Amino acid sequence: MHTKQTHIGVIVVDVQGDFTTWKKGSLAVEGTNKTYVTKVERATKLLKKRGFPIFATQDWHPPDHISFYTNHPGKSPFDTIDINGKSQTLWPPHCIQGSEHARIVIDNNLFLAVIKKGQNYLFDSYSGFQDDGGKKTELHTILQWYGIDTVVIYGIATDYCVKATALDAVTYGYGVIVIEELSRGVASVTTRKALTEMRTKGIVIYKAFDIDKIAGKK
Repeated sequence: MHTKQTHIGVIVVDVQGDFTTWKKGSLAVEGTNKTYVTKVERATKLLKKRGFPIFATQDWHPPDHISFYTNHPGKSPFDTIDINGKSQTLWPPHCIQGSEHARIVIDNNLFLAVIKKGQNYLFDSYSGFQDDGGKKTELHTILQWYGIDTVVIYGIATDYCVKATALDAVTYGYGVIVIEELSRGVASVTTRKALTEMRTKGIVIYKAFDIDKIAGKK
């Protein structure tokens, strides 16, 4: 019996200076020290060596971005406000276009494409596929061009951009694997909730990185 070959792509989510403790980022997520970054880079290199196409997402905000608390007088980091009927968490300024800490901190030569997100100052953008205003990035088009039907996703943060990218990938019809070991979440409670939500949507969660297990999906 003939079985359809699976074409797997890899999406490394927002492994940028401002999200890591290693680079003392403004929005550093716990557990993102140099050891973590090295682990992510090593795993990504192994995947590339095995022939998997690798892509990255990158927060790329203008200085006047609506999610920065500094653009809302009297507000503090992590306050929540209402904008056009939607709840918006206010963050410290981070990943500002062209800044040193907006850089992806693993070898950029690993990526076939880097999808920049959050460029519209009016909308936050957790997902690599589209911002909160519904404007789509080029990610889906690129994945389709490469004939990819399944994506392996990991990075920062499990409970925000990893989750949003994974859930949108399901919506677009991709099979999705999230690697927990190569991801870090903002908070343990929201991370557990995110992992549960992803599982309920049919996303496969690998606790540990296992390249042979991933390669066996082909």
